Amino acid sequence: MSKNSFLKGAAILGIAGLMTKVLGAFYRIPLSNLIGAEGVGYYQTAYPLYTLLVTISTAGFPTAISKLISEKRALEDYRGAQRIFKVSFIGFILAGVITSLFVGLFSKNIVGYMKSENGYYALIALVPALLLVPIMSAFRGYFQGQQFMVPTAVSQVIEQLFRVGVGLTLANYLVSSGLPKAAGGASFGASAGALAGMIFIVLIYFLNRNKRNEEIESGKDYPLEDAGVIAKNILNIAVPITIGASMVPIINNLDTFIILRRLADIGYSKLEAASLFGQLTGNAQTIINFPQVISLSLAMSLVPAISDAITRKDYDGMRGATKSGLRMTLLIGLPSAIGIFVLSTPIIKLLYFNNSLEEQIGAGTMLRVLSISLIFLTVVQTLTAVLQGAGKPLIPVRNLGFAVIVKAVSTYILVGIPSLNAKGAAISTVLTYLTAATLDFISVKKITKTKFDMMNTFIKPTICSLIMGLAVYLTYILLDSIIGAKLSTVIAIGVGGLVYLIALVVLKAVTREDMMMLPKGEKIADKLKL
Repeated sequence: MSKNSFLKGAAILGIAGLMTKVLGAFYRIPLSNLIGAEGVGYYQTAYPLYTLLVTISTAGFPTAISKLISEKRALEDYRGAQRIFKVSFIGFILAGVITSLFVGLFSKNIVGYMKSENGYYALIALVPALLLVPIMSAFRGYFQGQQFMVPTAVSQVIEQLFRVGVGLTLANYLVSSGLPKAAGGASFGASAGALAGMIFIVLIYFLNRNKRNEEIESGKDYPLEDAGVIAKNILNIAVPITIGASMVPIINNLDTFIILRRLADIGYSKLEAASLFGQLTGNAQTIINFPQVISLSLAMSLVPAISDAITRKDYDGMRGATKSGLRMTLLIGLPSAIGIFVLSTPIIKLLYFNNSLEEQIGAGTMLRVLSISLIFLTVVQTLTAVLQGAGKPLIPVRNLGFAVIVKAVSTYILVGIPSLNAKGAAISTVLTYLTAATLDFISVKKITKTKFDMMNTFIKPTICSLIMGLAVYLTYILLDSIIGAKLSTVIAIGVGGLVYLIALVVLKAVTREDMMMLPKGEKIADKLKL
């Protein structure tokens, strides 16, 4: 598979992911304005645990399916690819049943241990989603293994549309019954979205039945693998990948468990702790989630791309995909981090206008710190995908394991400093992803023997991003006293985007090959004389 193929697949997922993040922001912003930082704190008490359990039950298996199906298809063994999906589907169903039963039976114990009993409704409302998401993810992994990203992309958008619509409607209806129940209504949106997304992607699977059968008949005739062998192969890939993918939710859950308890240790009440936690995870972290969706889409496409190249012994293609993946990641991560750093508090004030000034300033400070972590987080996602596609899934697990230790220790120490409080968790997040990114980069260079072009991969994106950051800062400062903070923020973001694009072209940080990924990319490249 060519480098452009995986980049186009990443582009499809990236567009869908960006749409879901926009919808997610539309969800979090009015939700925060509706139930406040305290209510968001209750909502966020449940959501990191949900994310962790969904990751455990889905992350490794769809990636394993994607990798194994990609390998079978490279050999034109379409019957074998279909058998892999059928065998693995059983694992998804079991994972969904186990995780949903676990939360359903022990939800009160879980929120009690976290010292956030008011998060009970938010947690119990997620039980149906824990059952449905693994089923949906099985089909997503199947289509991704074929490099057919549209079903995954559309199902993501449908899932988010229902999540936002149902969640906001229920939260608004239940807010008069108290913030805990309103947070529960917001959480139930995830269950409604999972049902809608699952129905769509299952329908697409059955509508493609004839094409699938024709492909199987035209493929090469290989002996069918025993179900036990397939299950073993899937587990060999899925288990370490699941452990690795679980590290990020584990990091988020460490925040949930440690921050609230440490804030209590230094004298904060439950309501004050919930508000600070909401500022960090519900307000600041929501903004950070926007840019990383593109790098995550790159990562999802990189796994089968790297695996396919290695299966065909196309090592130059594998290195090319690795270099392109990291370069595209930095072209996204660097300007996003610098832009958010410059406009951290104005962005918070623009979006969370109903929050108190104290909450806005607090969330803005946390966002400024978290913006630095965005650079390293996006790099970790991409390099982890390279290592997984290269058949080395345990290495990013090991590296993230070291990072989790850094996270636990630094969060415990820093949050316990009264002058830092919840901001200490933001600082520890930077240290965590810096550790993981450094270790992953060393591992990728050693294993793939890839030689990165320092100028095009690192220096040019950095220079372009700094130019953009200066333009954003000057625009905001000049306009703030004339037209007000909100409009100045919007204009500054627009100016920053335009300046960044111009800088990319002038410094030749973007190539004709990059433009060819876009609709009418050849015409754009010709006009830009690339």
